[in-house]
Amino acid sequence: MYKNIIFDLGGVMVEWQPREYLMEHFLNEDVEQKVYDLTFGSPEWRELDAGAITRYAANQTMLEKAKALGCGYEVQAVLDDWETMLRTRYRVVEIASRLKRNGFRLYYLSNIPTDILEILKARSFWRLFDGGVASCDVHLLKPQPEIYQTLLDRYELDPKECIFIDDSPVNVK
Repeated sequence: MYKNIIFDLGGVMVEWQPREYLMEHFLNEDVEQKVYDLTFGSPEWRELDAGAITRYAANQTMLEKAKALGCGYEVQAVLDDWETMLRTRYRVVEIASRLKRNGFRLYYLSNIPTDILEILKARSFWRLFDGGVASCDVHLLKPQPEIYQTLLDRYELDPKECIFIDDSPVNVK
């Protein structure tokens, strides 16, 4: 019997669709791909998620690379505005609230940078969680098995009693 529901944050509790975000801003597939590769798809972004680099250092490196490729303006625009896509998904929050009222324990497990984790902790849905693991805190990234094990060990969870809600199929295999 399931007792624990584990939620990803980006793409589940809040909107996280960087490619759609870029399409809305640039309307040019070549520019979108280049900017994606320099920002959301960059090694620096993964380092942010792993808590291995600061936002300032990551942004500086992304901008340097972008300027060298002639798209510094576009990358700067994204770095200045991308957090606006992190809108709370109120339908999911309502479902999580019902699950909580019905006795389920709720946890989060997410690849997320430190600064964004702090922003989400201030949102009203945060009180629903009984705990969780953020990649930036444990320096591990999904789908590394160790990050899942960290969550299970920290809260003494039996995997047979857990359901994982994620927006990425590779993370729920």
